[in-house]
Amino acid sequence: MPTPYSTIAGQSVERLAALSDGVFAIAMTLLVLDLRVPAAAALHGDLFRHVFVVLGPRFVPYLLSFMTLGIFWIAQQTQLNHFARSDRTLTWIQLGFLLAVTLIPFSTTLLAEYLGYRLPVVAYWINLVLLGGALFASVRYADRAGLLKDVVTPELRATHERRIVRFQIMYALGVALCIVSSYLSIAFLILLQLCSVFDLRFARRLLG
Repeated sequence: MPTPYSTIAGQSVERLAALSDGVFAIAMTLLVLDLRVPAAAALHGDLFRHVFVVLGPRFVPYLLSFMTLGIFWIAQQTQLNHFARSDRTLTWIQLGFLLAVTLIPFSTTLLAEYLGYRLPVVAYWINLVLLGGALFASVRYADRAGLLKDVVTPELRATHERRIVRFQIMYALGVALCIVSSYLSIAFLILLQLCSVFDLRFARRLLG
């Protein structure tokens, strides 16, 4: 009886990790390409004013998104380290996650161009939902399919899932603040990412 292709496809965690590193590297690089010195600076010679007034606000979405990509790269790396092997379905879930990663430069540009509007904040949040949803689906599927390493206890898996869910709830809360002000919403998202990056004690208790 012939062996079904689906049973042998996409089993290399190492190749998946290599592809992910490349996609993250490109996405992070594309973020900085949007930080262009305005042409008006060269025309009028008012470099200081244009850099800090025109270009300065674009650094806010850039820093937010660089932290976001770093946080999700670490989260995915943690998952990949816990996989004993992969399969075709898990690989496609991870590819879906990488699809969301490639959208970050677009949603960042949208946010930078229309910093004071609510719709770009919502679009950015949808991008975060796609990232978190893919990671959650990945760890759930890997557990059900028996793809996790023996050292991964139910408590360890639950810790990872709990962190994803809690951050998504806080992201949603942050986006809800755009009803009051889009700037307030962005500031809250930056605060969340900073809490994750620096692993602040109070945030550790809140976000797991």
